[in-house]
Amino acid sequence: MTGRVVALVANPTRAVYAALIATLAIGWALVAFDGGTFTLNDLVGIQQRSAALGIVAIGQTLAILAGSLDLSVAYLISLVSLVAAETMAGQSSNILTAVVVALGVSALVGLVNGVVITKLKVHAFIATLGVALVIRGVLDHLYDGPAGRVPVEFQQLGYSRVGPVPVAAILWAAVAVGVWFLLRRTRFGNRVYAVGGDVEVARLSGVRTDRVVIAAHVLCSLCAGVAGLLLASRLGAGAPTVGTDGGYDLESIAAVVLGGTALAGGRGGVAGTVGGVLLLAVLDSVFNQLEVNSFFKDVVRGVVIVVAVAVYARRTGRRAS
Repeated sequence: MTGRVVALVANPTRAVYAALIATLAIGWALVAFDGGTFTLNDLVGIQQRSAALGIVAIGQTLAILAGSLDLSVAYLISLVSLVAAETMAGQSSNILTAVVVALGVSALVGLVNGVVITKLKVHAFIATLGVALVIRGVLDHLYDGPAGRVPVEFQQLGYSRVGPVPVAAILWAAVAVGVWFLLRRTRFGNRVYAVGGDVEVARLSGVRTDRVVIAAHVLCSLCAGVAGLLLASRLGAGAPTVGTDGGYDLESIAAVVLGGTALAGGRGGVAGTVGGVLLLAVLDSVFNQLEVNSFFKDVVRGVVIVVAVAVYARRTGRRAS
């Protein structure tokens, strides 16, 4: 029994999925004891709620694996939702143009983040926080509330299902599989791990480290852009606070760390991040079923994240010694 526990701790991905199964079991028991029950609609709701966060967290995984992070994603999501909704202007003929423009804006923000970090040598925390504040200033100056209109055809992205599976969940799965393949089966993925593991060793090995970090940030911002498009499809319009209200900056980092990816970079992956997102979504669903107040929800989630990081850090320390 002790050996199994040690094996789980040694593998963060297995640990987060074990925690997910345990949370589902305990949550089901608590909800049943309270007189409720988990239904298919609850499971669909978990998938829908976790899709946007999941997509952002996949992008955040790329940035963190490269030894960086991105605090601008929440404001970028809000900006993208507004750009897309205003470009669509309720016309289905404008959907493709709006998607291209929105993703172009996302890529530009990611490029700025990457260049500021690599060329100006500004720490990722400060660089992306600064970009986030710039975007917030633009949003505060230009928008007082929701703007633009998303056509009904595009709203299907946020609400349609293929059988019991939401299209949003399929989109999240596609992004996750794509990034997993990129990290595990391409030269770029190997370079991301190398740069995150030790940037100096990677540079001496001939890796163009600046390009890797910039590319990771562009991809991270593109994932945030996709999440912004998804949220715009649900709202039917753009909103200047949709990203910050969802807390997608810190929530995405929490999901990545909960999934076993090291904040220092170089260790982790997409599979653990998916488990971390699902664990947070299941906790939210259980708390909502039990009508737990938001203060207690935040406390429990904070404790879960701190304990997980502490366990992973202890594992890493033992290996180093």
